[in-house]
Formats: sequence, structure tokens, C-alpha cells
Amino acid sequence: MEVFLISFFSAVIIYITVHSIIKALNIALNRNEISKRKYRLIMAISIFIGTFVAVVLPFGYQRLFDAIL
Repeated sequence: MEVFLISFFSAVIIYITVHSIIKALNIALNRNEISKRKYRLIMAISIFIGTFVAVVLPFGYQRLFDAIL
């Protein structure tokens, strides 16, 4: 149960971070500071990495708790 709660709150933090990155990218795109190609690339990479970390994180927490307890 602890692992689920910690993973959930970590996933929320990751979501907020990725959402903020995307908002910053939208602002940069609207100001013509980055190209559409770079916008799409960075957005896709940040979504992929955020999803990957959120999926792998519960397993890391479980191993950490098993090692400590």
C-alpha cells in the first residue's frame, strides 16, 4: 500500500513537471523562439521519459522498501 501511495504522488509530480515543460514549449513556439520540428521532438521526448519514469518508479520503490525493511 505504501508503494502505491508513494508511486501515485511521484507520478503526480512527474505529470506536473511534464505539463509545465509543455506549457513553456508552447510559449516558446508562439514567440517563434523554437521551430515546430524542435517543439514536437522535445514534447515527444518529455512525454516519453515522463511516462517511462512513472511506470518504472513503483518497481524501484518496491526494491528500495524490500532492502530497507
